Amino acid sequence: MKIALIITNLRGGGAEKALLQTALALRSHGHDARLVLLEDLRQHAVPDELPVYALGRPQAAISKGWLGKRLAAWRLRRRLAQLATDRPFDLLLSTLPFADEVCRLAALPRHWMRIANTLSREIDGLRATAPRKAARRLARYRQLYSGQNLIAVSRGVANDLPRNLGIQPGRIQVVPNPFDLERIRQLAKEETPGLPTQPYGIHVGRFAKQKRHDLLLAAWKQLPAPHLLILLTDPCDELERLIDAQGMKERVRIAGFQTNPYPWIAGAAILVLCSDHEGMPNVLVEALACGTPVVATDCPSGPRELLAAELPEALVPMNDPDALAAGLRRMLARPRTAPLIELSGFAPGATVAALERLSTARPPKEFP
Repeated sequence: MKIALIITNLRGGGAEKALLQTALALRSHGHDARLVLLEDLRQHAVPDELPVYALGRPQAAISKGWLGKRLAAWRLRRRLAQLATDRPFDLLLSTLPFADEVCRLAALPRHWMRIANTLSREIDGLRATAPRKAARRLARYRQLYSGQNLIAVSRGVANDLPRNLGIQPGRIQVVPNPFDLERIRQLAKEETPGLPTQPYGIHVGRFAKQKRHDLLLAAWKQLPAPHLLILLTDPCDELERLIDAQGMKERVRIAGFQTNPYPWIAGAAILVLCSDHEGMPNVLVEALACGTPVVATDCPSGPRELLAAELPEALVPMNDPDALAAGLRRMLARPRTAPLIELSGFAPGATVAALERLSTARPPKEFP
């Protein structure tokens, strides 16, 4: 199978990391997978064996406006046509709305869009403060995704599109993100400078409203010492001000983006996910693979699908710092050797098999 995976860039983020891991999983199963970046901005490390094609100059962002999208679509279509001269692509897969929109403008064949988040919750969050912006965003998503081939990273994401957004896909399939569980465990053993020597909890995620660092700090403040809170996110003034306002400067450390976060995750007493919405949060699977206890808000979508059957005590209500603090205390009191969750459903083979089925759904079409 020949497949191109298309994304705006490889700046730090769960969707970017998941697409990178999908490409590597495909290549490990003998498929010709290539990564195509609309702009050459990278934080995630890319192994040498994965071909990467960037449309722009290194470190140069592209315009995200009306003209910029159309120029990117023209460049993308031209590059993919060049890459398809020896053999047509069996599948083209994009992720995140900007890349999805560029791909749709390019009118690509055999194209599927991967939905990595619960989009209705994003719209709901905007309605509270910017109702006109929320209406525009909803109209954009309906126009972009209705009638298209869609991949959802969880059942919750798949159900959200028609039920809460009124989006009726042409086809929709649930395809899990792949996790090389043994490699995660091996990377977790790497020597890593800077790890705390005192007990700590960890939160992994960019500083964004969705991730609810405010809720995290309010809950962590209720926990007794000695646990430090490590934030794997890039520093910014607003986050620093939030930490200062909570009087948490001595108990919180911003460790920045880590190309290998697994030693940090494996060394933590607990990992916290306190988002208002997700798709299928990679970091929960990664923490469980490392044997690290987790606490997660019962947000749409993903945490309940992952935790409810085998680890329901790790789920806490959303937007409730007291409940989050209680969940943290509860999970910290569990023996570290306690069994966690069966994760074989996230093995790379399951993702690869699902994409193989999509690629053979109809005969390959030549790139026009």
